[in-house]
This record gives sequence, structure tokens and C-alpha cells, in this order.
Amino acid sequence: MILLVVGGDRVDAGKTTFSAGLLERTGAVGYKPRAGNDFWFDHDDCRRALADGRLYGKDAARLSAADGRDRPPERLNPVHRLWRPAPGGGTGLLGRADREFVVDRIGRTTDDPLFVRNATADVPDAVSEALPLEDAVAVETVDEFNELAEREYVPAFDRVATEIEETDVAVVESYSDIARPLEGLPPSSVAAVAVVEPGRARIYPGDRYCRACDIASSSPRDGAIEKRVPDVLDYLDPLERVPLPALESDHRDDPAGIATAYADAYDALLDAAGRV
Repeated sequence: MILLVVGGDRVDAGKTTFSAGLLERTGAVGYKPRAGNDFWFDHDDCRRALADGRLYGKDAARLSAADGRDRPPERLNPVHRLWRPAPGGGTGLLGRADREFVVDRIGRTTDDPLFVRNATADVPDAVSEALPLEDAVAVETVDEFNELAEREYVPAFDRVATEIEETDVAVVESYSDIARPLEGLPPSSVAAVAVVEPGRARIYPGDRYCRACDIASSSPRDGAIEKRVPDVLDYLDPLERVPLPALESDHRDDPAGIATAYADAYDALLDAAGRV
């Protein structure tokens, strides 16, 4: 059974807090297939990972701690992207006007990941000193990136999708407000979906949500594959809308406390999953 957690807002929707409590409630295995952070805005988190010669973010680390299986964050997260601000720097390699991608990590082990470096961006010294970027694959054009994606990124996502599908109960957290983080998951395997945003969660049956993902329009910025949650929800009515109380910071770090505070939302999500 797969429980999908996605964000109704692009930033700080509360997905990871919701997912951590859901892991505590269900005993599920957690996954964050795609993630990223910013060398400027998430500097402390970056430096913490770089100190060990690694690249991961706080969301995957929180989920790893919450599911209690002693897995490194990379095990939950086969692809992590490091960004940096690019004020006045044009659209960059991947078409973002406000930031540019610096380095990607591909792989779920701590000892031999593949790093991909944006050859058109300046890599911060702290990053180049911490990671073995002399062995990284350098890309300069979108065509080069797309070729590499077919060769390396897609198989990495397919492998984790297979593992998720074979797991008894999995909680899969999306990134940003992307509607479906893994194309390789069959719609029939997604039991229920929680769309999380500040103050509430909306609950949907997994099969109907995935069908809406298939027919929703994508923006030119995002390409033909990635669909954003607001566009998908245009085609759906939720089974339930459940209020989510605001939590203090120490409470957000306690999966058991989250599970108690969000119990009504988890009840609704599991009820929706039970209809499959």
C-alpha cells in the first residue's frame, strides 16, 4: 500500500512534518524520491552533510529518523539537487530565473554516488572541497542533461519505484508542489493521497488522483512530464478536508506528537486507503 503525500503550496507546505507523523502512526517505510536544497537558504543543512562528504537534505534526514529503520537519508532519496541563488543571472541551464542548479547526487549509497555538475555554474568552494567533483559528470547544455537523465536518472527512479511497490506500506513524499514524484509507480498501487498545506489536508483516493495527473496540463516551464498539484486538483473533489493545527517547533520534531495532533487527518487518509 502506498500513501502519497504532496504539497498544495510550493514552499513550506508541511509535507515532511505530515509524513513524519504518518510514519509514526503506520509503521510504514518512508521515501523522498526527489529532493533538493539551496546552498544559501539552507546553508546549515548543506554544511552538515558536506562535512561528511555527502549531499542530502533535512527532509530525507527527518523521514529517515521518523521511520526508525536506521537508514541513511540517501537510501530514501535517490536524487538530491543542490541549488544556489542566481540573482540577475538569466535563466540558467534548467530554465530557472532565480536560481541555478550546481550539483546533483544520483544513488542511494553513501560510499559511491554519481555526482553531476553544472559546468555553466560556479561551484562554491565548500562544495568542491567536500565532494569528489573531479569525477563528476559535467553537463553544459539541456540536451546533454536530457541524455544523462535517460541514462542515469530514470533507472535510479525506476529502481526505487520497484522497491516502493514491493513494500507492504510505504509513505512517499513528493517535492515542492509536484503532483507525482515518480512516474514509475502504477496508479493502481497508490492507495490514497494527502494534499498538505498550512492549516489543512485534503484527502483523495489514489486511483482518481493518478488519473487526474494523467489528464492535467503541464506548464511550458515544467515540461511535458511534471504536473503541479493545483492543476491536478482542478479535476477532483476531495473525500475530506481535515484541519491541521499549528505546531510549535519542538512539537514538529516529535513524530509521536505529530501523530497525535494530526490523528484526524491520518484517520481520513487511512479510511480512503481502505476503500481500495
